[in-house]
Amino acid sequence: MNFLILVSASISLFLAILIASLHLLHPTYFLPWNKLQNSSIELVADLIIKNGVIYTSDESLPFAQSMAVANGRVLRIGNHSFVQEVAGYGTQVLDLEGKVVVPGFIDSHVHFISGGLQMMQVQLRGVNEKEEVIRKIKDAVQSTKPGSWILGGGWNNDQWGGDLPTAYWIDDITPNNPVWLSRMDGHMGWANSVALSLAGITNLTNNPRGGTIMRTADGEPTGLLIDSAMTLVVSQIPERSIDDRREALQRASNLALTKGVTTVVDMGRYFPGVSSDLSWEDFTDVYLWTNAMSKMKVRVCLFFPMETWKRFADLVNKMGHALSQWVYFGGVKAFADGSLGSGSALFYEPFQDEPDNYGLQVTEPDVLLNMTLESDLSGLQVAIHAIGDRANDLILDLHSSIASTNGMRDRRFRPDHLLDDANSAGKKLGDDRAERESYLFKSLLDSNALVAFGSDWPVADINPLSGIKTAVRRRPPTWKDAWIPLECVSLEDAIKAYTISAARASFIDNDLGSLSIGKQADFVILSTDSWNDFAEAASASIEATYVSGMKAYP
Repeated sequence: MNFLILVSASISLFLAILIASLHLLHPTYFLPWNKLQNSSIELVADLIIKNGVIYTSDESLPFAQSMAVANGRVLRIGNHSFVQEVAGYGTQVLDLEGKVVVPGFIDSHVHFISGGLQMMQVQLRGVNEKEEVIRKIKDAVQSTKPGSWILGGGWNNDQWGGDLPTAYWIDDITPNNPVWLSRMDGHMGWANSVALSLAGITNLTNNPRGGTIMRTADGEPTGLLIDSAMTLVVSQIPERSIDDRREALQRASNLALTKGVTTVVDMGRYFPGVSSDLSWEDFTDVYLWTNAMSKMKVRVCLFFPMETWKRFADLVNKMGHALSQWVYFGGVKAFADGSLGSGSALFYEPFQDEPDNYGLQVTEPDVLLNMTLESDLSGLQVAIHAIGDRANDLILDLHSSIASTNGMRDRRFRPDHLLDDANSAGKKLGDDRAERESYLFKSLLDSNALVAFGSDWPVADINPLSGIKTAVRRRPPTWKDAWIPLECVSLEDAIKAYTISAARASFIDNDLGSLSIGKQADFVILSTDSWNDFAEAASASIEATYVSGMKAYP
């Protein structure tokens, strides 16, 4: 049984997302290129980059000096004299002047349109004082009509000392506007009293299955809703317009390109308590339209809610595994539990700071098993979010059941654990549990697991260079020493986790993930001109991002 690991990491927080990935037939994405290769036409390079340190993420040729691009794909790669043979009239030549080049980064887990929408709302990421949070909301009130919703997110109570916010904090400044602000992990939301009233939430409202309404000692709702309980408020929020969502995709794409990200695996606007229809509406209204209008800037591999597996299977049977070179069809996703920061990850032992809390099981085991069985029988890739150790065991047992029931075949199971960051892990789990169970990247690699990195943006910043530095150095911003230094990984392994391993994890490695002949010419030019310095400091910045051999940033 082979395992793949999907890990989300950033400089400010370490993340790792559990995904259980089942069989998916390998698609073929090379038809236009194959026709050219099999013809008698001598291809001439559109672009040659030379005089660089090109890290390819291809084990057959890890480094090269020069690369030729034709029709958006890698035509040749190697030393300059070999590549120069395909130069011709009109070939553009780019002298790298010794700069380091890496394949375009693949972020293995994002909520792309959610992140783009959040860029247009009240942004609370990085705010470390209660007073600043309240000020930002007060500013939003000034520009919002009475009765209209004030939306936003990204807050992290750990950054202002740990106190959880309440409706009381903001009720006096939002008497005429319902407010909904999602926590940075997407598993907890903060509502004011106007929003609670619209949702009909009172001290008599029962907790829904897989969710919690946080309450005072007297039983009154505090304004915080966890996992499936969030649907009580979210269902009252008017849907964003098509134009807003299309604009969100463009904003998200532009941001990704500035960070060297050329492909994302988009899990959609799908969280516990959120309608499964949103992902499909975004596919129809946003991705299909943007692709048809030739306005895609970043490649996407789409996942859909597992409860809609039949609809997705029909789509794949009709359209294949790719809509175009920009839009790939990945698989389906479900949730086993919540998150560490929201106190809803499912553990065998209670939370250190909540001795009666063992977390939440978001989806009924029988429901999860049946959906996964049907999805697997349809040949779909399956991703299951699981954070706590008990949730991971549940998923591993489910894997065994799937293999036993549906028969043995190539299923790339991808288990892992998610913890928020080095600071909160100790508070939530205790130092001993945190150090034994958190981000064991090197151990996973040593056991021949395939590790793929991602941000879970907007949960964490979409910033692969920051994630690479985190994985290599494991030193949080305020820490003097590395956290569990034996788990530091090499620069090469960290880059592979954002490139070829990320591509393999989503079955798009035939087309993406390395600078190999025939693959898409997606690459990033870095600021450094020394590989040794880069390996030692794990620090660089993005100078340029190319997609299909065309400059996409700046």
